[in-house]
Amino acid sequence: MDAAALALPLLIGLIGVALLFDFLNGLHDAANSIATIVSTRVLRPQYAVMWAAFFNFIAFLFFGLHVAETVGRGIVSADIVDAHVIFGALMGAISWNLITWALGIPSSSSHALIGGLLGAGTAKAGSVAIVWSGVLKTASAIVLSPAVGLVLALILVLITSWAFVRATPTLADRWFRKLQFVSASLYSLGHGGNDAQKTMGIIAVLLYSQGMLQGDFHVPFWVVISCQAAMGLGTLFGGWKIVHTMGSKITRLSPAQGFCAETGGAITLFGATWLGIPVSTTHTITGAIVGVGSARRVSAVRWNIASRIVIAWVVTLPAAAAIGALFYWLAGLFA
Repeated sequence: MDAAALALPLLIGLIGVALLFDFLNGLHDAANSIATIVSTRVLRPQYAVMWAAFFNFIAFLFFGLHVAETVGRGIVSADIVDAHVIFGALMGAISWNLITWALGIPSSSSHALIGGLLGAGTAKAGSVAIVWSGVLKTASAIVLSPAVGLVLALILVLITSWAFVRATPTLADRWFRKLQFVSASLYSLGHGGNDAQKTMGIIAVLLYSQGMLQGDFHVPFWVVISCQAAMGLGTLFGGWKIVHTMGSKITRLSPAQGFCAETGGAITLFGATWLGIPVSTTHTITGAIVGVGSARRVSAVRWNIASRIVIAWVVTLPAAAAIGALFYWLAGLFA
């Protein structure tokens, strides 16, 4: 099937699938934004998701679209992308998200999408389809984002401990309960800024492949608003099984530790988004939570739970790639 000949109903349907992925991304990764503020009992879950969804939606006001450009043309060559590749990529990511969501495993929606795109792209054109510079940048972030989140959270624990050394526990708790509203807002901004842009890139490269973008590759504003809205709606529905894993199974958190974890994760996400690196919000907040837990004592971290999450990180990219390739071939059979 010629990419330029895609019928309008099919094009609209594919865009709908992309927005469904974005919705599921918000649903799946809601825990990343609200786990700490819920587990410290600063906000009830129903209020926390509304708080996070709002900041997810307005994130486009604060960031450029560098991550969308990386995903749209920096993972596989935009010239080889067609409707089958996009379908395979999205179905690979959605399938893996649903599997891990059902099991309560906080895997990465971001890397599921990258894996699906790589699988579908290589199924079509082989390794020549891969833009290695973008893939290596993304792969390095798999390791660096949780490490940076962990280190920043540790540093913040030291700073806050020194700053409140003379404060009574009651006074410190009162202050950090207020500060967690700020840190949770910042983290939700970073989450919406980085994650929603991945779907923007997918929709934009689909439109580009259909010759529907005037001039060079870019992301239309209606795509930006649609993706931010879909992610915000997904966050509203929450992901309570993963909230429990992130918020209490890895380690128990106090309001001060929640503030340090969210702030460390937010700084990491802000930096990655400005650099155009599609990182995992799951990886980032997990690293930060492990950081604040191990600052108390190493045994405070339930390392068996953390190791399961690490295994999910390792498996996500190849698993989503295999599913993406499968759906690419199935799309070709039924075309």
